[in-house]
Amino acid sequence: MNSPLPFSIVIVEDDPWYGQLLQYHLSLNPDYQVALYTSGQELLRHLSTPPDVVTIDFGLPDMEGRELLRRIREQQPELPIIVISAQSKITTAVELLRMGATDYLVKDEYTKDLLWNAVLKIRETTHLRQQVRQLQTQLQEKNDFQRLLKGNSPAMQRTFHLMERAAQTPVNVSITGETGTGKELVAKAVHLNSERSKKPFVAVNMAAIPSELLESELFGHEKGAFTGAISRKIGKFEEANGGTLFMDEIGELSLPLQAKLLRVLQERELQRVGGNERIKLNVRLITATHKNLADEVKSKAFREDLYYRVIGLPIELPPLRERGSDILFLAQHFLQEFSQEQGRPVPTLSEAVQTRLLAHAYPGNVRELKTIMELAAALCNGQEIQPRDLLFTPATSGTDLGLLSEQRTLREYSRYIIRHHLDKYDHNVPLVARKLDIGKSTIYKMVQDGEL
Repeated sequence: MNSPLPFSIVIVEDDPWYGQLLQYHLSLNPDYQVALYTSGQELLRHLSTPPDVVTIDFGLPDMEGRELLRRIREQQPELPIIVISAQSKITTAVELLRMGATDYLVKDEYTKDLLWNAVLKIRETTHLRQQVRQLQTQLQEKNDFQRLLKGNSPAMQRTFHLMERAAQTPVNVSITGETGTGKELVAKAVHLNSERSKKPFVAVNMAAIPSELLESELFGHEKGAFTGAISRKIGKFEEANGGTLFMDEIGELSLPLQAKLLRVLQERELQRVGGNERIKLNVRLITATHKNLADEVKSKAFREDLYYRVIGLPIELPPLRERGSDILFLAQHFLQEFSQEQGRPVPTLSEAVQTRLLAHAYPGNVRELKTIMELAAALCNGQEIQPRDLLFTPATSGTDLGLLSEQRTLREYSRYIIRHHLDKYDHNVPLVARKLDIGKSTIYKMVQDGEL
């Protein structure tokens, strides 16, 4: 059974020799990350980030077993707890199980093997619960494309038609469109309406991960594969096995990593970094980029053989400025969504506001419109949004400042917007990343490359 993260175990044992014995035994499984604490208080201090399972010695010197069990349950009601005790009284075991212990083991020569089996059982149960939660979430999200991606314009109707075809076929899909047009939402909608809908949907943004970590992030690594690899890590391909992997901004991949990706797609199997095991894959790939990959191929920045592997069924998302009345439809939707979350009456759009919204160029597309409308709803004092409630930042105020009158690439617009926000917020990169809804590493990389 694979898991996207190491299975974390905490052992609480005041006897150093016995605790290290249990820790060593469980660490023989490379998927386990095992920590050892010597007191109940030490465990309680670290419970804000709970492990997957904890074992506690019933006879700790600083805290009686019943009290520690009660306090763990107060902080983490669902955390699996295995009690290990020198007491073999059945009444004690029954009492602790009633209090919420998951299992009760007596200290003897068989304890370490019984603990191994108990942890395996808990891990399987945890995995099944995660699958059930994921399926419940997907069933709630699954719906027709028009509800997932709102719009009635002819441009969006063409997009919906292509999405329907993509959902009905097993081929790879490539999505192109400007930043903020909703490429990940399209990918998720295609997955949820395909025959793979009951399997995982895993998204990864190539531009948001440092290049030196991308191979491990995609393909995983074994314990000890490199400095800092303290346990086995399952990569995004394995995590998505049986389902769909969405690779956003695939045009950002380096040529060496493109070659490795091509091999995985051709052979339908991978090897984790530092490993020898060949892992079979059954993954549908959906890719997205704001770049023109055909031009990238011509300039030798993207491999031609990989291009034909990933292009599959192409879906181009129209920019918001080309979607006509969809702008007003989306604006009212965002107003309603924000107002309901805040417990406020839903305002309407005045005619003057409608005119301004339709005239705006939206370099940030749907994402920008959402931000504008949420701010307008917060500023509005009455039942109708007025022009004074619309705030277009200098970076996105369109032709009013002459920004869009110049012929620029999308990358140049992105640099302009990020540079403006860095100046505005005193070069606080984490804050700017949150404001613009992009990865911090994207900004750091642009600074390192001299683009900012």
